[in-house]
Parts: sequence; C-alpha cells; structure tokens
Amino acid sequence: MREVIWHDLECGAYDADLPLWRALAAAEGGPVLDLGAGTGRVALDLAAAGFEVVALDREQVFLDALDARAEIAGVGERIETVAGDARTFELGERRFPLILAPMQTVQLFGGPDGRGAFLRSVRRHLAPGGLMAAALADALEGFDAEHTEPPLPDIVELDGWVYVSQPLAVRPGDDGTAIERIRQWVSPDGRREAEGDTIVLDVLTADQLTAEGVAAGLRDAGRTSVEQTEEHVGSEVVLLRG
Repeated sequence: MREVIWHDLECGAYDADLPLWRALAAAEGGPVLDLGAGTGRVALDLAAAGFEVVALDREQVFLDALDARAEIAGVGERIETVAGDARTFELGERRFPLILAPMQTVQLFGGPDGRGAFLRSVRRHLAPGGLMAAALADALEGFDAEHTEPPLPDIVELDGWVYVSQPLAVRPGDDGTAIERIRQWVSPDGRREAEGDTIVLDVLTADQLTAEGVAAGLRDAGRTSVEQTEEHVGSEVVLLRG
C-alpha cells in the first residue's frame, strides 16, 4: 500500500535513536509503550532485543504492516499493536515502566492543547516511577551557511515501480515549521505521477515540554540527546517520570 511505502521511505531508515531506546528499555524494563509506532521502526528493534512492546498508532494500515513484519521476524509474540491517537489513548488499567514518543511525535499534536492531552494520557498509563522519553528536533537545524540545498531524495524500487520522495523546503511560520516534499512514483512502463506532501512540526523547546509535563503531574527527569547524522537532524530527548 502506498501509505506504507511513503512512511518507510521517509522514516524507516532512521536508526540513530535506536541504541537510546534499547538502553532506556534495559534500565526501566518492559513492557514498553511505543507511541506513533508507524510500521514498527522502533517496536521491531526493541522486540528483537527481547522486550515486550505495545505499539500504538492511529493508522491501521501501518499497524497491519507492523504485525506482518513482526511475524516474519519471529517476534510477533512480543509485539501487541493498538490503533489509537497518541494524544488521547486509553488502555484501561494497563501501566508501563517506559513510554516512548520517538522521532518528533510530540511536535505533531497541534500545539499546547494536544500536548496537554498527551501528557495526561501518559501520566495515567505510567507505572509508579515510570519514565516517559520524548524526542524533539529543530527542523531548521540542518540548514546553515554551508548547507543551503535541499537534501538528496529518498528513492526505492519495488516490483518495478520507482518511488521518489524529494524534500523541497523547510518553512518557519507562526504555528510551526512546515516541511514540504514532493512524492513521485513511476510505473514499470514509465508513467509518472506526483503529489505534494506537507507536515507541520510544532515549535517546541525541551524546557517548554518539561514545564508542560510538570504541570500535568509528571516529574522532571532530565534530558538526553540523539546526535545529528549526515541524513538527519539531531534530537533533544525530554525525560519525565510518573
């Protein structure tokens, strides 16, 4: 399905944060709740390392792909998928020693109200003393006097079809930073189609998220980070405890 292809092409290859999530899982224990799990980039890695994972995403098509990949990888018994909104998820009486919001998930909630709902949901589902870790990124970080050109496109060929996702621009605005792409796909007989795609990341600092977390009843547990790579900006990771 095309949604899965674009998600994998634009997000699936990122792995700079995986050692951090494994280290946190080793320190805090499982099961781990992975919010905005997508097709399983983080969940599959944690399951392969032996951890139980509940993977939550609002797109069922991503979760179906995750389930299939988990079975192929032999870790299906360690991953449970749940369809839901990361801002307002409700998992009954379940509590988790570790809740993860990787890859700028918290910057997709549409501002303080969405983050407030998310933080209250996290507080309800953290085990006593449990840890929440959320990655934040500055989408403009990769652009400076020496790096003014858009990144190279992401390209994959599947069953004779070629899919190309080309970042075009990063535009700061009052409500957030818009990341613009053009997605193109070429059929085996050479027909080409294209569509635009834009996501908006809330402008959010670690201090701001920490303060919002404390206001929601969580405790400041410090910060850590994921280093920038040639292909991806770095992340500051906010840590909050229940």
